[in-house]
Amino acid sequence: MFSSDNFRFTSHQAYLVAKDFGAMPAYDFALRHPNRTCGVMCLGIPFLHGGSSFTAMPEGFYILRWREPGRAEADFGRYDVKRVVRTIYILFSRSEIPTAKEDQEIMDLADLSTPLPEWFTEEDLAVYTSLYEKSGFVYPLQMPYRSLHKRQPIEDPKFEVPVFVVMGEKDYVIKFPGVEAVLKNGTMEKFAPDLKITYIPEGSHFVQEQFPDKVNELLLGFLKDHPVA
Repeated sequence: MFSSDNFRFTSHQAYLVAKDFGAMPAYDFALRHPNRTCGVMCLGIPFLHGGSSFTAMPEGFYILRWREPGRAEADFGRYDVKRVVRTIYILFSRSEIPTAKEDQEIMDLADLSTPLPEWFTEEDLAVYTSLYEKSGFVYPLQMPYRSLHKRQPIEDPKFEVPVFVVMGEKDYVIKFPGVEAVLKNGTMEKFAPDLKITYIPEGSHFVQEQFPDKVNELLLGFLKDHPVA
């Protein structure tokens, strides 16, 4: 049993906190194991029953490109790890979906003259670079880009626990097919009756790094509002 002044729950239950593609297993776990879940909090990705279809997206859409075996490896391999991480942070911090032209690769969408986001320092970049120099990019490309098709849908999903979604207002994911509609037309509420959605002005896809204090405040507030008996 864990207890504090604000929270109390058994060792058999947990609040789930997830970001980006990590939201998918978090949502799935909460749906499949509500007795093990106190609530689920996700950053940047709402619950999309059936997923988001990318069939209408252009060929240069980064997810379609990175699904292709060897495509991203060849693209990344033209540069050192620091340059790759730098470019990804620049592209994913924008409000536009990273999409290359026919004669481009994703890494061509930013160069060394493109400044880092103001909240992401050279020291931050050095830390992430050192981590990816050890791990490489094989697993991040395999999970999730080349494994999305393996996700097993849940028939007639209905959340039995509170769900909290935090979105940056300038997160490019909002422009994915179906995402804005799910967030704003009440679709997600059909699956999550106890739902809260909060938007952070100026927030990007990396909203938890851009505004860490605000995100922590929101998550802790959600926990305080949903105590476990």
